[in-house]
Amino acid sequence: MPEAQSHTRPTALAVWLIIAGAIGWWAAFSLTVEKFHLLADPDAIASCDFGFLVQCSANLTSAQGSVFGFPNPILGLTGWMAPIVVGFAILARARFARWFWWLFELGLTFAFVFVIWLIIQSIYVLGTLCPWCMVTWAVTIPTYYVVTIHILRSGILPAPAAIRRGADRLMGWVPLLVVVSYAIIAILAQLRLDVLGELF
Repeated sequence: MPEAQSHTRPTALAVWLIIAGAIGWWAAFSLTVEKFHLLADPDAIASCDFGFLVQCSANLTSAQGSVFGFPNPILGLTGWMAPIVVGFAILARARFARWFWWLFELGLTFAFVFVIWLIIQSIYVLGTLCPWCMVTWAVTIPTYYVVTIHILRSGILPAPAAIRRGADRLMGWVPLLVVVSYAIIAILAQLRLDVLGELF
């Protein structure tokens, strides 16, 4: 018997995956270019360096910037292709097996946890805010939320009916959930780095 598939075609989710994937990929590409510039000339000033607080160089040249032995942006260059492909496939009426959605969710969970770790490192260890990194944070967080909620409400992840109904209602609250997440990051950055004081 063939494995169960999702037969829904969540158009809004597909469009978001394409948009988020494109934005995330561009941020990763921009960081990769900056890394090449720094490798070619260690004294170069990155185009995203706006001061001691807001810059890319400190993040790119730190140990946190190459956690797996290569620059982190390479993860983004490859990883962000997945949401783009999945988004277009959904619009083309593709139907994915449960295992595919589980692997996709696993990848997004890794990305979400990694981004949270990078946020903590950036604010509390490096003491900088990398512009392109923040773009990556900004699209990773909502992407994780919407995909997780979608696979819960659609039954792709086994869950009681009550949880599925709750997830369905929660989807409408994703924008507020994202804004609250951004606000928490902003508050932590302000308390630790006095961003407003440094900028103004």
